[in-house]
Order: sequence, then C-alpha cells, then structure tokens
Amino acid sequence: MYGKCGDIDSARHVFDEISNRDDVSWNSMINAACRFEEWELSLQLFRLMLLENVRPTSFTLVSVAHACSNLSNGLFLGKQVHAFMLRNGDWRTFTNNALVTMYAKLGRIYEAKALFDVFDDKDLVSWNTIISSLSQNDRFVEALLYLHAMLQSGVRPDGVTLASALPACSHLEMLNWGKEIHSFVLKNSDLIENSFVGSALVDMYCNCKQPEKGRLVFEGNVKRVVAVWNAMIAGYVRNEFDYEAIELFVEMAFELGLSPNSVTFAGVLPACVRCEAFLDKEGIHGCVVKWGFEKDKYVQNALMDMYSRMGRVEISRSIFGSMNRRDIVSWNTMITGYVVCGRHDDALNLLHDMQRSPEEDRINTFDDSEDNESVPLKPNSVTLMTVLPGCAALAALGKGKEIHAYAVKQMLATDVAVGSALVDMYAKCGCLNLSRVVFEQMSVRNVITWNVLIMAYGMHGKGEEALELFRRMETEGDNNREIRPNEVTYIAIFASLSHSGMVDEGLNLFHTMKAKHGIEPTSDHYACLVDLLGRSGRIEEAYKLIKTIPSFMNKVDAWSSLL
Repeated sequence: MYGKCGDIDSARHVFDEISNRDDVSWNSMINAACRFEEWELSLQLFRLMLLENVRPTSFTLVSVAHACSNLSNGLFLGKQVHAFMLRNGDWRTFTNNALVTMYAKLGRIYEAKALFDVFDDKDLVSWNTIISSLSQNDRFVEALLYLHAMLQSGVRPDGVTLASALPACSHLEMLNWGKEIHSFVLKNSDLIENSFVGSALVDMYCNCKQPEKGRLVFEGNVKRVVAVWNAMIAGYVRNEFDYEAIELFVEMAFELGLSPNSVTFAGVLPACVRCEAFLDKEGIHGCVVKWGFEKDKYVQNALMDMYSRMGRVEISRSIFGSMNRRDIVSWNTMITGYVVCGRHDDALNLLHDMQRSPEEDRINTFDDSEDNESVPLKPNSVTLMTVLPGCAALAALGKGKEIHAYAVKQMLATDVAVGSALVDMYAKCGCLNLSRVVFEQMSVRNVITWNVLIMAYGMHGKGEEALELFRRMETEGDNNREIRPNEVTYIAIFASLSHSGMVDEGLNLFHTMKAKHGIEPTSDHYACLVDLLGRSGRIEEAYKLIKTIPSFMNKVDAWSSLL
C-alpha cells in the first residue's frame, strides 16, 4: 500500500519489520522502488534477496532489468540478470520483452534484435517493444521494417504500435507511409480517439512540413489531452508558426483551463522569444512560476535559451546557477547563450567548468562497497560545435586545437557538424591548410561543410581554389543530393570570386544557377553580383543589374554594395 501511495520510506520500514519475507514481499518492495525510480535501492534489495537465499521469480527479474536500463553501468548488471535467467530457465515472453527493452535503452540494439528474433512466442507486446526500441534509438528504417513484418505475421497493431512507428515516418519525412498509417487509424474506431496515436499523427504531419494537416488531426475526433496540445504547439513552433503556437497555448491554459505541463512550456518558449507580436516575454516566465515549473530542468533550459536570445544572458546565468541538477543539455544551452550574446570568453570558461563537473547520475553496482564516485561530464558534439565558433571569434587557435584533439579522442571528429565547425575555426584562425586537411579527412560531408570551406577560400582571397571546390561539389552532388549546391553555396562562391576579381566566372554561375540546380536568384545573390561588378570597376553593369531586380525583392543591399 505504502509503495503504491508513493511513501517509499514507510514501505521500507514495514518491509524491514517482516520476519519471514517470501518472494512476494521482496517483489513488492523491489517493484515499489522501481516505480519511484529508486534504481539503486531496487538493486540493493535484489542483492539482499539473493543473500537471504530467496529465489527470484520472473517478476523480480523484470523489475531488476528495468532498474538496470536506467543506470550508467546498467549493461554489466543487466548481463548478469540475463545470465541468471538462462541458468535458471526462467524464460517467458514478458521476461524476454523486459530484456529487449533493457538492451535497447542501453543502446545495445544488436542484442535487443537478437533476443527478439530468436524468441518464438512473440505477442503484441513483444512487437511493440522492438518497434518502440528501434524508434527511440533513431533506427527508424528498421522500426518500419519490423512493423511490416508484424503485419505479415498476422498480429494487429494497436495504439502503442502506431504511436511508436509514426515517429519513424516523421523523422524520415516519409509522408506516404504516415498517411497509410493514418488511413488505418480512420478505419478502426478504437484508434481514432487514441491520444497517443493522435499526438504522433500531429507530430508526423508537422515534421513533414504540413502543420495544416496536423491541425486537422488536432481538430478531429482525437481525445485532446495535454499531450495532444503539446504536439500541436511543438509542431507550430517547429514550422515557425510562432503566433499560432502562442494562440494555442493561451486557448489551452486560459480559455479552456487545461493545466500545461513542463513539455508545454518547453515547447512554447521558443515561440515567445521569436514572435515579435508577443511583447510580454517575461510574462511567460510568470506563468511558469504560477504553474510550479520554475524548478523543472527542461523548462529551465528553455528559459535560459529564451533570455539569452533576448540578450539578457545574466538572467540565463542566474537560472543556470539555481538549477539543482544540470545535464548536458543545460550546460550546452548556457554555453550557446554566451555564444549568441558574443561572450566567447565566458563560453570557453564555462566549457572548462563543465569538464570538471560531475555527471547527473552516479555509477552504481550490486556491491555496496563499490566506490560511488562521480565521473566528469563529457562535452558532446553539440557542445563542441557550439564553442568552436568562439575559438574562431577570439582567434584562440591553441584552444581550438585542444578541442580538436578532444574530439578525435572521443570519436566526435567524425560528426559532420563538429567537422564543419573545425573547418570554419581553422580558416578563421588563418590556418587554411589545416582547414582543408580536416575537410579531406571527413568521411561524411554535408552542404554546410562545403559552403564553409568555399567561404573560407574567399576570406583568404583564393577565388580559383574556391571555384575548383565548387566544381568538385557539383560533380559529387550528382550522386549525392545532400551535397548539391544551395542558395548559401552561391552566396559563398560569389563572395569568393568577388574578392579575387573573377567577374566573368561569377556572372556565368549566376546565369546558370537556375538551369543547373533549380535555384532562383534572391536579393542576396543580386547584392553579391553587384558587389562583384563594383569591385572590378564595372559600375554601369552593376547599375543595370540593379534595375533588373524584380520589384518584390528588397534592393537595399544591392544599392549598398554599389555605393
């Protein structure tokens, strides 16, 4: 009773008073510890259970596997539980499902799939477990393949299945698959009002850049619980429909009286800072306090981001300092805030503090005597790509090289965003050769990587090298649409050619950009061409070019370039 009511201390006290504890008593106590995320306690109890020679049951092992999946060293402990099951022949469908979930949550997808594939007695929960596990680990294609296999095996998907599969369609932007699932939902009355499915459908349409269809789902027969409102608000924010997102928040919280949760606030805060029509930006902070989420970590992260983008980074730092527990996102948000506000020294100092900070979770084992020392919080790829521009702005080449060495050591240098940031940092620190070396060593490059290096050559007055790189980009882009030139690429190459006086080459690219790559010239492209002509003394041509700019475009930048 105490465990179900959330009074874990009283539950433990009553448990300790029991003289002859059987497996039911132990299972109840271990399960209560897991229910309230007391993972260390649940494992401690399991160890004591073994010491008292009480044989664990399947229910015990399911709870312990759940605890292992939430611990930093859970893989080692989980394998012990797995081995225990094998030794004792305690092998049932629900224990297998628990192990699949455990391995997946610990990032061991191979083991999770192997367990699922060799087990014959698969039920609906088994299929849901593997599909949701793959989706949560960003293995979206595999998640959809398992959904297909599930259908072929004759098992009918339920709301959990579809709510797990739809994020795969969303992230892969596979709108047709998403529509097929939506069609299946509409044909099954028990799924139409399912709020989990409704939220996933709204998210899928919004992620596929169709918020209008997401709104149709929202306005349909789906039961509009807070999670569905959150999905629609987040979908609007993702598509920069900021005013609509704020309107929806106001309708939800103030007109209908629904209580927002931490996800609601974390979702709507980016819209509040971007929307110029929304003036009472501090007022949303007041709403956070009113509903009691000022100490929620996710809301605090969103508030820090909001104030930093408003230029009020000291308030962000105050919130950061007041946090009881900071995770990697909290540190990254604060570092980003300093970078956004141009305080690069503070960003680098905070990176140093971060590396000396303990992780949120501590290492735990079955053995109580194990030294539970905290381990340093490690910067991730987001941290590095955020702080590297600070090194470039400060010309802090030494610090940039330190970060590069760390990235190589931690296997982060292969991340395309980190690699692009390193290319940019070395170029802005005057080390164009190192910039090119990093570029050539990258196994995967995206259009941003190419754009950065083309721009770097322009900064150093190397127009011919920039043009050569652009031609190579076009060639490689024929086989990889991810690196085909975009609007920014043309701005970069025009700027590079302008600094090298390569007028004819620039004009040729300008006149062929639409035919070759389907890119319509923008006002920025015209401004670059005017600058290119003006720098070469071809003022009359530049003037005539301005006259050809379509009337709906802004000509201010073009005139500024000429003057």
